[in-house]
Order: sequence, then structure tokens, then C-alpha cells
Amino acid sequence: MANQWLIVGLGNPGPTYALTRHNIGARVIDELAHRGNSKLSRHKRALADVAEVRSGENKLVLVKPMSYMNESGGPTKALASFYKIEPANIIVLHDELDIPLSTIRVKRGGGDNGHNGLKSIRGAFGTGEWFRVRLGIGRPEGRQDPADFVLKPFGSAQATDVEFLISNGADAVESIVNHGLVATQNTFNS
Repeated sequence: MANQWLIVGLGNPGPTYALTRHNIGARVIDELAHRGNSKLSRHKRALADVAEVRSGENKLVLVKPMSYMNESGGPTKALASFYKIEPANIIVLHDELDIPLSTIRVKRGGGDNGHNGLKSIRGAFGTGEWFRVRLGIGRPEGRQDPADFVLKPFGSAQATDVEFLISNGADAVESIVNHGLVATQNTFNS
């Protein structure tokens, strides 16, 4: 079905990780569910929380894998198979160190750039030809290890930027499904 999409927000499960930088993709899924007046619930065939909403003429299957980031491929592949959605209609939302905080970049395909969630999904599908909404979290200052940085919450001074990033991330998903990649890139990548 051309108008059915799998929208996957990457993160780690549990309250310990809920507000960390690594979970920004999952937080965009929460925003999309809120906009669609829907609640996420555990899917019976995959280790993931799922909700179905509409955006224009499109059905969006919202997914938060409940596996750890480096095991996101299994639940994503299981749900793509269950809903019969090809990689061409998958959008993955993830944190991106190489983009400044609150900045978004949209693309299709590309490498995993060391991101274990993307690496896992690529391994499960044997391709990277899905859409990506790259949610900028910025780089750590000084010598902080990036692996530690992504597992820490945003600072209170960044709250406005984070809310803006979550809202824009949801807008970018809706734009991809309703207006296509080029129009979305023209809006968000400039």
C-alpha cells in the first residue's frame, strides 16, 4: 500500500533513558501519537510500542522499539513484515551528533556513521534505502566521550530548543509523507 508508512523513533527503553539525547527519535514518535490523538501500546508480534494515526491520506504506523538501540533492527523488520511496508516507505528518526542542537536534516539512504541503531536496521533489511530524519543534538564540549554524552539528558537551558526539535521532527515526518522528499528538504535542510 503506497500510502502506508512505518515511522520508527530510535531510543533505549525504560525511564532511565527516556529524556536522554539518544531518545530524541522516540520522543518525536510520542509527539506524532499526541497529534493523532492516539496512544502507543505494546505490539503482540514485535518488541515495540506501536500506534496507528493518519496524516492526510496516509496511514502512519508509529513505532518505538522497546529493545536497546543496537537491537532496533529486529523489531523494525518484524513490524515492516507484519504491515507489509517496504523500506521505501520507512522513516527512521534518530539523534545526530554532527548536526547542531535543534537542527534537522532529512535524507534518503546513506551510511550509519557509527550509529548503532541505524547499523542494526541496515543489517536487518540488508539495505539503507529508507528515509532518515536526523535530529541534531550537537557534539559534547571538551573531551567528553560521545557515547556518554548521548546517554545524558539535555540541560534545562536547552528545554526550548528540545521542544522545538521534537515539534519540527514531527513536522518533517508529516512533510515527507504528504509532500515528498525534495519539498521536505527545501523546508528543513536549508
